[in-house]
Amino acid sequence: MISYEILSKYKRKFLAMTGYTVAEFEALLPQFQIEFEKYVSEYTLDGKKRKKRKYVEYKNASLPTIADKLLFILVYLKQGSLQEEHATLFQMHQPDANRWIHLLHDLLNQALASLGELPARTAKELEKRLAQEPEFDLLKLFFHDGTERAIVRPKDKEQQKLYYSGKKRQHTLKNILLINLLCKILLLTDTCEGKKHDKKAADEAEYTLPDDSLLYQDTGFQGFSLAGVEIVQPKKKPRGKELTADDKENNQQISGVRIRIEHAIGGVKRYRIVKDKLRNWKKGFRDQVMETCCGLHNFRLNFRPWQYDPI
Repeated sequence: MISYEILSKYKRKFLAMTGYTVAEFEALLPQFQIEFEKYVSEYTLDGKKRKKRKYVEYKNASLPTIADKLLFILVYLKQGSLQEEHATLFQMHQPDANRWIHLLHDLLNQALASLGELPARTAKELEKRLAQEPEFDLLKLFFHDGTERAIVRPKDKEQQKLYYSGKKRQHTLKNILLINLLCKILLLTDTCEGKKHDKKAADEAEYTLPDDSLLYQDTGFQGFSLAGVEIVQPKKKPRGKELTADDKENNQQISGVRIRIEHAIGGVKRYRIVKDKLRNWKKGFRDQVMETCCGLHNFRLNFRPWQYDPI
């Protein structure tokens, strides 16, 4: 059986299993404990309104401590394992693992929200956040891109047609991510079908940025623009022609700066739950789990910020 007490003694293995160092884990733990204690004071583990009986941790519990509970959900997100496999790892039955996964995932999401690490989900929320956090506004340098995630082939024929991506040759979901110069994810758009064009998904999100900002994007956003914002984008090769040497050099310089958004997406997809084929069918989980992984990425950057050459 895996436990925090044992796994935390092996730093490399702990990082590989959870995506966090022990220090990062312990920094997140207090807020997670607050959210858990708040929940069990009002509800049972099955989500029913608690009456007189208080929550008590049994001695033979599969997850005896709050650290074990946080470890349980982080390992699930990082490894993206089947629930039967995850249940075996923590010596419990699959239905119990399923119940703990959805309860603890919600509480982890709430903990990250309380810490201010979750990305904005709407244009209004993004505008409010940028106004409240002047350090983001002062940089005025942003990057956005779309990312797809594979899902299990739906049974419904209409759903199969909706979510099939000819580019990926499988059924996928898509989100647009907007980051700042520090590679923190500021905005995560609603989850949509993977075949939707990046520009269309960005247009539908209707987000705005401060005046005189720079927004880096790739050619998938060809034609996308924002009022008062300068768009920086590589030049597409003309049909039947070649780019000039100057155009190629300029594109290379743009790509060297824009690589930040690719690194940010890769940082989120350290969690295999949003990298491998998603098999969890609970309503709303597909969207929420991407939001949670973005929050985990943002929280990790507080401890291990990425370093780039000056622009």
